[in-house]
Amino acid sequence: MTQAEIDEYWMKRALELAKNAQDAGEIPVGALLVKNNQLVASGWNCSIENHDPTAHAEIMALKQGGQALSNYRLLDTTLYVTLEPCIMCAGAMIHSRISRLVYGAKDFKTGACGSFINIMERPGLNHYLEVTGGVLEESCSTMLSAFFKMRRAQKKEQKRLLNYNDE
Repeated sequence: MTQAEIDEYWMKRALELAKNAQDAGEIPVGALLVKNNQLVASGWNCSIENHDPTAHAEIMALKQGGQALSNYRLLDTTLYVTLEPCIMCAGAMIHSRISRLVYGAKDFKTGACGSFINIMERPGLNHYLEVTGGVLEESCSTMLSAFFKMRRAQKKEQKRLLNYNDE
C-alpha cells in the first residue's frame, strides 16, 4: 500500500469515530493515534458530555496514547484527525512529540496548521512534525457541514417555538 492509501484507510476509521461524536450531539470530529500501522489510541469530541473544554478528539487520543505507551512522549506515531487541529491541540501534539499529523477538513476559523494560523512551523519550537492535510477532505467537510446545518435548523426551530409561545 502507498502512504496515501494508508492515510485514507485510517481517515475512514477516524470518520467512524466522528460519527460517535455526532450521535452524542458533539461536533463530529474523530482522531486515531497509530504507530507502525497499528492502532494505539482513539478519541472523539466529548466536550459537552464531559463538561470539559479540552475534551477534543485529538486530546482524548493523545491521553489514551500516553496511557497505552506508558509515556507522554508519543514518538514515531501518527495522529489522524478529521478536522484541522486548533491551537490547543496543536500545542499538545508538539509537546507529545508525535512524528506526523494527518487531517481531513480545513478549519478556517480556528485551524492551527495553516488554514487560520500555522503553529506547527513557528521558529524556536522544540519539536517539529510532518503535517499532511486534505485527506478525504470532502467526506470530512461534508460531515461537519451537515452537522452544523442541522444544528442551525434546530436553533431556528427553538427560536420559532419560543416566539410562538410568547404570542
